[in-house]
Amino acid sequence: MSEKVFRLVLHLYPSRFRHEYGDEALQVFRDRSRDETGVWPSLRLWLDLLADLVISLPREYRSARREVAGASLKACLDGTPTFIVFDTASPGRRSLLLGGLLSLITLVSFPRLMNEVSNFRPPRGWSHASPGAYERQRREPQRSTSGSEPGVVQSPPSANPTLDATSRHRIIASAVASIRQHHIDSLEAQKAAEALLAHERQGDDDSATSTEEFTRLATKQMREATGDHQLELLYSPRAIPERPSGPPPALPTAYRDEMRRVNCAFERVEILPHNVGYLKLNAFPDTSVCQATATAAMAKLNDVDALIFDLRDNRGGFPSMVSLIAAYLFDHPEYMYCPLENTTAESWTHSPVPGNKLANKPVYILTSPRTISAAEEFTYDLKMLKRATLVGETTAGANHAANLHAIGDNFYVATVEVRAINPYSKYNWNDTGVDPDFKVRAPDALTAALRLVDKRLHVE
Repeated sequence: MSEKVFRLVLHLYPSRFRHEYGDEALQVFRDRSRDETGVWPSLRLWLDLLADLVISLPREYRSARREVAGASLKACLDGTPTFIVFDTASPGRRSLLLGGLLSLITLVSFPRLMNEVSNFRPPRGWSHASPGAYERQRREPQRSTSGSEPGVVQSPPSANPTLDATSRHRIIASAVASIRQHHIDSLEAQKAAEALLAHERQGDDDSATSTEEFTRLATKQMREATGDHQLELLYSPRAIPERPSGPPPALPTAYRDEMRRVNCAFERVEILPHNVGYLKLNAFPDTSVCQATATAAMAKLNDVDALIFDLRDNRGGFPSMVSLIAAYLFDHPEYMYCPLENTTAESWTHSPVPGNKLANKPVYILTSPRTISAAEEFTYDLKMLKRATLVGETTAGANHAANLHAIGDNFYVATVEVRAINPYSKYNWNDTGVDPDFKVRAPDALTAALRLVDKRLHVE
């Protein structure tokens, strides 16, 4: 029910916005629905949605008008006869009332909504897909599954195909071969393979006739046998590219254009009252594209007395940007733990930064359940190094360290191929998230952090 209501709300936005951002907005909603269970977290999710609707809807229609106006002008200058469809009308009172009514209906039917949230299942077309799988692949170009491992018969993709005994046997055999080939721990790989084969022989998989049931069951079997919660079997009707080995490929042009459009995810760089620096960063973009933007942002904040990083909406990104920004916070090279890499020269910050004055200034990080992946790396490392104070809610708990490998029939196995050295503690943030030092509701985190800053700086 909750996802259906959210899809209806999306139809209030211009078609351009839905085509460009609809899938991503829906995935964020699914992530939050899964993570924010219980009465109050779910209520907060819908209140956030209603507030965002009121704020962003008029803005998106104004943006749509500007784009169409620009297209009209270009067509006139070209002198080419062109048909232009004007779909820029702002939502009238009827549309706004409909949006408010849908939100009100959702809140009124709260008992049923709570039941839906607490029993959330992956949407049709995905089976047991983790946030990490989505986040790893969403910026990369798609490719055909024709490059799957040899000897695997490819069947036409569908949203949620029915599986018979022959299909299950073929998938298990391919999964076993992939795990044995790619998983870094041969003992764990053997345990996972034996568990899958033993359960198949005992008929434990016979009732799993859908991809959703089968992937969930197989994933559970592997994790129970190994204790490794990054082993996973998943299904996607669309091809997912594998993370390439060796040097990373060139970034897509679309990614570069998007980073330029959003100022490399540096949403706000401000100096607040009492000389407090505030950086609202919604991603950690690749330094090959955004190093100049990051350097300019940190230079603007160089003379502040305290610094606040707002990562409440940060969906992750690249370890290179994590290291670049962290370098400003130390007066000596410091090791930054990353679950995707072994210890290399790139694992250390290039500190001190010439002319930098931030190395000894108080640092605060604002977190929420939407803080994920590289944002968690930044948060986790600075907390363990006792270099920052965390304010807000526990982060998402997804380190995205597993690689996906196609095994045919649009099925994929996630295996761990690097065991990074964690110098700070026995465990990282995977599944558990990073706990803040001061727990407050995410919307209240900035106010709470400013109070802590004032106390630290003895501001009257």
